[in-house]
Amino acid sequence: MPGTVLLLAASPTGKSCLVDAASVLPILAAVAPDVLSGTDTANVVELADPLEPQAVLTRLRAAATAPGPLTVFLTGQLQLDRRQRLPHLALARTTPATVRYTGFPWHWIREELRLRTPGSTTVLVDLHADPETWQHLATQPLAVGPGTRLYGRVAPPPPRRAVASPTYMKSLATILRSGHRPPLPHLHQQALTRSWGEDPEAAHRDIVLALDPTQPAQHIPQYMQPPQDIPQYMQPAQTMQPMQPAPGPYPEPFHPAPPPVPVSVPAPASPTAPPSPCPSPPSDPHAEITAAVESGRHAEAAELAGRREREALSAHGPGADEVVHWMEVRADLAMFAGDAELSCRIWLAVADVRLAARQDPGAPGVEAAVDRAHHQWGRIDDAARARELGPALADLRLRVPGRRQGALDDVQRHLSRLQAQV
Repeated sequence: MPGTVLLLAASPTGKSCLVDAASVLPILAAVAPDVLSGTDTANVVELADPLEPQAVLTRLRAAATAPGPLTVFLTGQLQLDRRQRLPHLALARTTPATVRYTGFPWHWIREELRLRTPGSTTVLVDLHADPETWQHLATQPLAVGPGTRLYGRVAPPPPRRAVASPTYMKSLATILRSGHRPPLPHLHQQALTRSWGEDPEAAHRDIVLALDPTQPAQHIPQYMQPPQDIPQYMQPAQTMQPMQPAPGPYPEPFHPAPPPVPVSVPAPASPTAPPSPCPSPPSDPHAEITAAVESGRHAEAAELAGRREREALSAHGPGADEVVHWMEVRADLAMFAGDAELSCRIWLAVADVRLAARQDPGAPGVEAAVDRAHHQWGRIDDAARARELGPALADLRLRVPGRRQGALDDVQRHLSRLQAQV
């Protein structure tokens, strides 16, 4: 079945322009349609610096309703609607004051793609964000729907009066021009490596997007990381490795778990009852939790993870890798549910457990736990609760300063502000 490819490059004209989006189109257009799509044949639609949101919607809707795989290559810049605080793709006539009327709402992309067959749609993006949108992405990461692959990066605004180059998308197009299309995760990583080779500092600034329902997760996905204008020590560590690194087919967004226990045929219920010829293996708890989170059943997901933690505690004892794993899962679940206080408390407990197990304060797992506790602490709305947890975080920061200077000072300053509110 033929595929469909939509090449969309959009940026404002004039002083509002942050990125030369259209400069990538000649390189992408030089790639064979079947390589762009990853199918035997493909139809390619190109939109260069469109003027009207409805024109973009018409092309996107037509592409979304076409049979077969759909691949969208999207280059441009994001701006916030000042009234509703929703991100928009800036178009040629977009200005900060008119984005609500002249930009293309990001959630329209999600709406147009939501009815497509899961796994049949890929969106590859190279986006730059203005300062307001960059800050917004700290708590509202981009999404394109649960069944759609999303790969790419979001970059911060370039220096004043500078226009950035879409280096990620140009690198991706250059790779594809060879005629070889690596698997998407490899293509994504190669494009990142090439683009960061031109600008090494971007590796520490960019938000990396890697949402893929067809791929197993190997760690907390990078799309959950907040933008880099938030202090580095308040961000989840990008290179944190779980305590049990054995690979397995575990759905994102959770850490990999220990390898599953081999399933044995259960014993007969009575001496005369033969065993079932088709015993049912135990369900994957990670898959159950993922399904619960995706459908908004956060309490159920937390109960499932808590049950697994209690079982691991009973089987292996306090401090075991299996126990810490499920603590980390619960901390993530609290974050996804918007409970920053609970997430902070659990990450503090994880750090304490790791340190009690004589892990080095500079170990990735220890640093990551404290960084994540710090990040969540800064998002607690209740000042009294934040004051309660502040001293414990400050004590941990004395022992685990992290990779960046100033983390302890940040905790102490914020705690002082909280105490002044009493």
